[in-house]
Parts: sequence; C-alpha cells; structure tokens
Amino acid sequence: MNNRACRVLLVYPEFVPNSFWGYKDACKLVGARYPAAPLGLITVAGLLPQHWEFRLVNCNTEALTLDDIAWADMVMTGGMLNQQPDCLRLIDRCHEHGKPVVVGGPDATSSPHVYRSADFQVLGEAEDVIKDFVAAWERGERSGVFTAEKFKIDVTKTPMPRFDLLKFDQYIYICVQYSRGCPFTCEFCDIIELYGRVPRTKSNEQILAELQRLYDLGHRGHVDFVDDNLIGNRKSLRVFLPLLKQWQEAHGYPFEFSTEASINLSDDDELMGMLKACNFWLIFIGIESPDPETLVQMRKKQNTRRNLAESVHRIYSYGIAVTAGFIVGFDSEKASIGDSMAAFIDDCAVPVAMVGLLYALPGTQLTRRLEKEGRLHQGHDVMIEERAGDQCSIGINFEPVRPMREILTDYRRVVEIVYAPENFARRLEKLATLLDRRGCRNAPVPGDRRGAAGAA
Repeated sequence: MNNRACRVLLVYPEFVPNSFWGYKDACKLVGARYPAAPLGLITVAGLLPQHWEFRLVNCNTEALTLDDIAWADMVMTGGMLNQQPDCLRLIDRCHEHGKPVVVGGPDATSSPHVYRSADFQVLGEAEDVIKDFVAAWERGERSGVFTAEKFKIDVTKTPMPRFDLLKFDQYIYICVQYSRGCPFTCEFCDIIELYGRVPRTKSNEQILAELQRLYDLGHRGHVDFVDDNLIGNRKSLRVFLPLLKQWQEAHGYPFEFSTEASINLSDDDELMGMLKACNFWLIFIGIESPDPETLVQMRKKQNTRRNLAESVHRIYSYGIAVTAGFIVGFDSEKASIGDSMAAFIDDCAVPVAMVGLLYALPGTQLTRRLEKEGRLHQGHDVMIEERAGDQCSIGINFEPVRPMREILTDYRRVVEIVYAPENFARRLEKLATLLDRRGCRNAPVPGDRRGAAGAA
C-alpha cells in the first residue's frame, strides 16, 4: 500500500491574448510578469488535506513543464471564460500523460458541459463539497461531479489561502477576499448568479490574519480586495475598517489597497473617509454607460437617478482614484454613444477605462432573456480557439437590435478617442491634479511594487 501524500499540481490557465486580463507587456514596465496572483487556486489548496503536497504553476507567468506533470498525482485547474481555451488544452495534455484532472471555478460552474472531458468537476463554492471530493479520491474513485448548494457557504469557516505557494515577485499585487456576493440585480452580471445577492463576509480576525500572513512572508505594497462589491455589506464593513486602520498603523502602513465597489459609495462620506484612512487608493466601478435609458434597461439601478460624473468626483475628493468599466452594445443605445462615452471618460478623468462589447455571459438574466427571444447565438458559451478573445475582440454573442456595423463603429470610436496618447496623458495629468488638490500628495502610484517578497 502506498502511504505517500497525494501530490496536487495546481495550474492556472493562460488568459487569451489581447484581453482585459492579458497585461503582460505592461507588467514588464514595473518588473512583473502578471498583475494578480491566482487567489482561487491557493484557496483550494487551503481547503485540501494539509499533509498533501502542492505545486502551483501560473501559465500566465511561467511554462508548465513535463516534469511538473510527471510529479503530480492529480492536476487541479479552472478559471474564467477567457481562460477556457487553455484550460481545455491543459486537460488534454495531462490526459496524454495519464494524469487525472479536476476542474472547477466560475466558467466550469456556469458551463459544465464544456468541461465534460475533465475527470472530476467541483462546481460552485468549493468549501461545501471539497470534503466529498477528497473522500471519493481516497476511496480510489477517479471520476465524479460534486456540486455545491448555491449561496450557502459560511465564509467565516474558509481556511487561509496558501499564500506561501506564490512567487511574489511575479505579480504587481496580491489578492485577498473579504466578501462574496452583491446586492444589486444587473442583468448582464454573473456574480449574483454564482455567489448570490446577500453578501457574506469573513470575520475580522480572518482577514487580518491573512494580511499578517502576507506581511510575514515579506510582501509589501499593493494588495487588492477582489470582492465584486466591497460595500455590499456596509454594516460589517464599518466594523472591519477601524480594525484594518489599527493594523495598518501598528505595522507602519505596509500595504496600499484597491478594490471594486458600486457607485453609491459616493453617497457615503463616512465610508469613503474610512477607506482613505486605511490607505485605499483605487476603486474600480462599473459605470457601463452614461445613457440613463441604457442603465435602466440593464437594471443597474444604483447608477440611475444620479449625476455619474459628480459621483466619481466625490470619490476623488477623498483622494481615491477611480478606474471604470464601460459596455457598448445594449439595445437602447443611440448611435452617438461612442462620442458621449468618450466625453464622459474624459470629464471624469478616468485613467483606465475598460471598454468592451456586450457579451451575454452563461447563466445570467441577460442570457436567459436573449435565449427566450431567440437571439442567443448557438455555442454562446464556447470560446473557439482560433477567434478567442474577450469583449474587445469577439463579443457580441447574440443578435443585437442595433446594426452590428453601427455598434462596432461606436466601439471603435470610443476606444480611439479614449486611448489616443494625448487624451490618455491629459486624463492622467488631470487626475493627478485633482488628487493633489485634495491632499493626496503621498498617494501610491499605480504599479508601485514595493512589496515583492524580501523587499525592505
């Protein structure tokens, strides 16, 4: 009988080129290989028996070798839609060498049929079913599907991610997660389908222990709270932030934080002040469109009945920069949306604007509506390798109301205007002036990597 500990090879698939997640060339400017570390896989490593052995390979930062595959008893992988082609390729490669593959993550959960070639599927939030998978593996089973009940995980029982598996110097920032879920009902969003509309938060002790672990491992600098809406549970957040500030003070402010939040953060002066006091310097916000009618159609009610530009500037008034997402391709758009969107981005001095074409993600309200209307393309959730990309290159995966040429013309126009070198530089200069006037002279600079492990 072989009593050797199980060897688990954790492989993070490569994102398709030319996507919003493929900033490899930009990372080189600051000595990194990729923006963010794979928090999901190192969380899975924390959930598995700790006497097992683990090896992590991020295909966005390094090559997966035959020696890595030969070492493993099993391979665990999974990721987002834009990692689908490489994930499927990985499954085939491991099978060629006789290794069983376990797949999970958001894309496998949303489209399990795409990953039928995997030996095991762990679908949904892994905390609920990982014990069943481990039991099946140790019984000698080499295939199976384990599906978690939706939205039932108590994240206060989630173990600490295995940050020690990371090569810190490969990344611009390291990620932590405080909460899961979002209270809003945006039609195009899959977060509420995967994690629910009642945000669940870790305990204060948990998240501070995770930050302490990063500190002890030598990380300094940028830490991103990957929550899809950090302010989804404001009551808990108001209790946590003063403790985070105390921790930062006690450790000499080793970290600067970024996160994602909804625009209604701008209505809460107390909360913005608390975030700034903790050294939050950057917030990503889904603006999506400056057109009120389009915002109503996409059910993004938190962005309606307000002046969006004024809301962004209110966040700036606390010395916190805003990056934002924008989408072209909604049915209610006017032909001039490209110009108005570009003007809005310029007015708000948004330094990095993620502008994409509308893509109906699997399992969303949008996808269900389009399918009912007979407008959803066949194979809408399959990313074909030879034309792989993300919203800025292949969406739209449905029949739009507006002529496609009109949509593409608007999209091209907004991108050309926003990222013309002179316009980009002017926005950066304007933003720097806005933040400086608000007493933010010591704010961290995007790309600051004071925190590679071992840094002073």
